[in-house]
Amino acid sequence: MTELAGSAAVAEATSDEAFLSTPFVQQLIKQLRAQDTHGTWDSKSDLQLLKPYLHTAEERRALPILGDPDPETLWHLEIFYNAIAVAIERETGQMVSPMMKMSHEGFGRMVLIAGRLVVVNKQLRDVHRFGFPSLAKLAEAGNKFLEEAIGMIRSYPAVAQYGA
Repeated sequence: MTELAGSAAVAEATSDEAFLSTPFVQQLIKQLRAQDTHGTWDSKSDLQLLKPYLHTAEERRALPILGDPDPETLWHLEIFYNAIAVAIERETGQMVSPMMKMSHEGFGRMVLIAGRLVVVNKQLRDVHRFGFPSLAKLAEAGNKFLEEAIGMIRSYPAVAQYGA
């Protein structure tokens, strides 16, 4: 390995460690590990667990433009938004409920609701292609949803409270 390639690998590993330590990614990893009731994934690294969320450009091109999402992809989508919901709860103390409505063709909507406040409202399409090109993009997307939702709850606390 050349010195330049070696330093690039070290920089990538360092940045991966930084992204793995973000609150959203940590919660996503916890959600995934919680699904493994028999310990099958205990030997997998956090990065290996996140692999279904990461698609290289070549992998993305291999996916058909039109297609029905498979149950595993829908499951990963639900875990992604559940991780956002739990991270919001941990930060704000407000209970957040995810609700997803999806057609068999991979089009639908995901909302996260705190009390009577919709804190995330995401139109979904081409769900069979759900994923991110890198760990950085995965962390960025989750953290963006997290920050916006926390801002909404802090802006409208009376609406976000249950029983209000």
